[in-house]
Amino acid sequence: MVVQSLTGTWEVRRVGEKGWFPATVPGVVHLDLLAAGRIPDPFVADNELQVQWVAEADWEYRRRFTVEPSLLAHDRVLLECEGLDTLATVLVNGEEVGRGENMYLRCRFEVKEVLQEGHNRLLVRFASPVKYARRRLRRDPLLNPAHSIPGAPYVRKSPCQWGWDWGPKLPPTGIWRDIRLAGYTTARLENVHLRQEHHRNGTVTIRAKVTVDRWKAVPLRARLRVTAPDGEVLTDEVRIRSDRQVGHLMVNIARPRLWWPNGYGEQPLYRAEVELYEGEELRDREEKRLGLRTLRLQRKKDYYGESFTFLVNGVPIFCKGANWIPADSFPPRVTSEHYRHLLGSAAAAHMNMLRVWGGGYYEDERFYDLCDELGILIWQDFMFSCSVYPGDEEFVENVRREVVDNIRRIRHHPCLALWCGNNELEWGWVEWGWSQGMTEKHRQDYDRMFHHLLPEIVAAEDPDTPYWPSSPSSNLPFQNPNAEERGDGHYWEVWHGRVPFTEYRKHYFRFQSEFGFQSLPPLETVAAFAEEKDWNMTSYILEHHQRHPAGNGLIIYYLTQNFRLPKDFPALCYLSQVLQAEAIRYGVEHWRRNRHRVSGTLYWQLNDCWPVVSWSSIDYFGRWKALHYAAKRFFAPVLLSAEEKDVRVDLHLTNDRLEPFRGEVRWSLETLEGEVFTQDALKVEVPPECNRRVVELHLGRPKPAEDGRGMVLVYELWAGRKRLSLGLVTFVPNKHLELPDPGLRVSVREREDHLAVTVAAQRLARFVWLHAPGLDLPWSDNYFDLPAGRQRTVTVPKVEGWTASRLKQALRVRSLVDSY
Repeated sequence: MVVQSLTGTWEVRRVGEKGWFPATVPGVVHLDLLAAGRIPDPFVADNELQVQWVAEADWEYRRRFTVEPSLLAHDRVLLECEGLDTLATVLVNGEEVGRGENMYLRCRFEVKEVLQEGHNRLLVRFASPVKYARRRLRRDPLLNPAHSIPGAPYVRKSPCQWGWDWGPKLPPTGIWRDIRLAGYTTARLENVHLRQEHHRNGTVTIRAKVTVDRWKAVPLRARLRVTAPDGEVLTDEVRIRSDRQVGHLMVNIARPRLWWPNGYGEQPLYRAEVELYEGEELRDREEKRLGLRTLRLQRKKDYYGESFTFLVNGVPIFCKGANWIPADSFPPRVTSEHYRHLLGSAAAAHMNMLRVWGGGYYEDERFYDLCDELGILIWQDFMFSCSVYPGDEEFVENVRREVVDNIRRIRHHPCLALWCGNNELEWGWVEWGWSQGMTEKHRQDYDRMFHHLLPEIVAAEDPDTPYWPSSPSSNLPFQNPNAEERGDGHYWEVWHGRVPFTEYRKHYFRFQSEFGFQSLPPLETVAAFAEEKDWNMTSYILEHHQRHPAGNGLIIYYLTQNFRLPKDFPALCYLSQVLQAEAIRYGVEHWRRNRHRVSGTLYWQLNDCWPVVSWSSIDYFGRWKALHYAAKRFFAPVLLSAEEKDVRVDLHLTNDRLEPFRGEVRWSLETLEGEVFTQDALKVEVPPECNRRVVELHLGRPKPAEDGRGMVLVYELWAGRKRLSLGLVTFVPNKHLELPDPGLRVSVREREDHLAVTVAAQRLARFVWLHAPGLDLPWSDNYFDLPAGRQRTVTVPKVEGWTASRLKQALRVRSLVDSY
């Protein structure tokens, strides 16, 4: 096999125009136009509106390349396209060799007959997806989200690129993943399926089913080589007769090292290589990494209905995490460093699951590789979201090829936990009025796709991974998809329904796969798209970067329920993030306290695809919002949380670890200045994977602070001499607290690989925020409470140019009282 990359420098032009300009592959037209200075940055101000013509146009890419005789000496030469976005016609030396009509599908085209030794020409012409969708929409009107360009469901292209309630309308066009020439002789590997068999004696068998595409009737030989993390190598070989297409191989691992989700153990990875030989000549090879583990979705009848629990290596996992959306509106711009930062940030916040939401795209190999390394389980939606989709045979066949291709690409990853049919389609049919707006035929098309076709493909291609028809779903077709007694749930009454945070505590979905709350991003991010004159929640530019029709108003509505109005726009950025963090904390702590009933909580959403006001905990530029720091605390393996009921407070200790936790709980009822009314400390022990109410406090109302505006309950968790966490209960809304100047004192020390900042408070400081302009690295903690007389040391990685003295000079320390 010989491979010749065709990535790098190309040329692009609008079809019908004379002039070509430079292009980069992988890439998309918007990025090429931006690099050439032909369009303004679509992410700044309302420039998005000025570039809508790009998606309305047809485009073509071209490249000249040289073919060496060694490539043409092979029996077959394929043009292998990892991603064509989307309606593509491919020509080599003026001859059409194939077409693409699916962003998610890898394409291979036979090109040997049209190639020539020496100079060759490759042209890829893309038709406008918007114009195509508009034509289809006239023939068969289908429902799709109001915030999207009409007609998106007809094109197998990322739904959110057409617009979403957090994303712009910028459907790109281009060669968005790798493209290459590959020469093969005799045969090639068409499908390698690696499976594991875990035996009762602890050994593991790895089996490989190898399917070859051959064009010569000669014997072949397949070899499986598995390299363990410690370097041990195990091999097997099999002859594939000239009249056969399939070979089976296996190796036995006597002392396997098991792969675990983040927080439950290590993530050792084995390297599996499959090679195809004709005699002693290597004809093709594939390499994959494996994690040895079992995974099962347990749905078992119980007192509350039916469980929805992921078991890894037989251990029930409480899933903690978020929903993942595309990390950029223009996917080729997402670098390995960007993936590593976002996924590393998820792992740092103790997340062990992300849901790849069905309105984006099947992620890059780099994404799944990193999730394997970090122990982040993946709930993988198929790419259908919030729309009615066509059911004609051409569309269904397109989807079938897409689904088979992506299952085969992803199934070996140990991070893969679930294939899910779609996002919210069944909910739409049952509760959003789709049955009145669409025909019975459309409903039958849905049933065929998600209750028959997709599960049948999953069963054939990846029987080791469970399938779930929709999210949310009760797994009873068209029956109560958002049921609390079974399946997974999306709860949006907090936010869309304007109900208070306390409503979370009335709900016990068996698996909470979506819920969320918006905030502004950090001020530096707002400054990237809005001039200072537009720093106002009702300004045109701020509302342009808020895609939920009532979003900015909802932030202000909830803010006035909980906090005082901020004194200026920077304070609003800070306060909206605190509000978001408090909302999600309230729900997560409740569901973790009920882990015997609820098996997971994934908030909406981890990340952004452009700079925007949204539900994310990490903004487009990778800056952690207050929510992500809060997630690091409320997703901690051992959580001390408070369930307040007027003047009664129950303290709960939730232990996700696989061993008992022993420590000490300390609590004190005190004034904001630090005067203690009553306090206590007690030793606690909580079994593995368990929640216990460890303290029940009946506080009454102390006469010195009858209205509660001047006192708080402080609760702390200690392990030996180390404080693991600190939390507060207020007896009035934060807006009614009589917060004094906290008298914060700060010192900075320099260590070998980090800078340490110690903050001490004379009086209560709520939501202490440390910020150094220009230092955009995550702190070890931030937006934390600091009661009177306490201190807290937090760290930030040391980077070139930043010393202790520079940090102390640049550092800004704020708390809630500074916001008004």
